[in-house]
Formats: sequence, C-alpha cells, structure tokens
Amino acid sequence: MSEKSTSHERIGEFLVKIGAMSAEQRDEVLAKQEQEPDRLFGEIAIELGYIRDEVVDRFLQSKR
Repeated sequence: MSEKSTSHERIGEFLVKIGAMSAEQRDEVLAKQEQEPDRLFGEIAIELGYIRDEVVDRFLQSKR
C-alpha cells in the first residue's frame, strides 16, 4: 500500500475520523478487502452493516 497525502485521505480513515466506524471495524474491512481485492472498501463496510450508502456518498462529496 502506498502512502497518500492528507488531501487524498482514504475512506477508512475518513470514516473513523467522523465517527462513522471504529478503527477495529476499519481494520476488519481492510482484512476482508485483502482477501477479496476486487471489492471496494465501502461495499464491504456496507455488507458488514458498519455503514450505510449515505456515508460513502458523504465521503465522495468531500472529495469534490
């Protein structure tokens, strides 16, 4: 994984920062994503019931 600058914050870091998920939940999603690299972080987090679609939309809006 390459490091990204603050302006390119990753979705998992953003979700923890805004309190939408815990660091442990983020780590669980990342572990599952390593097993299934073609899947998106948000897709896995929604499937596990950690977040809703609206939270992913909020992240995407913050990047525009």
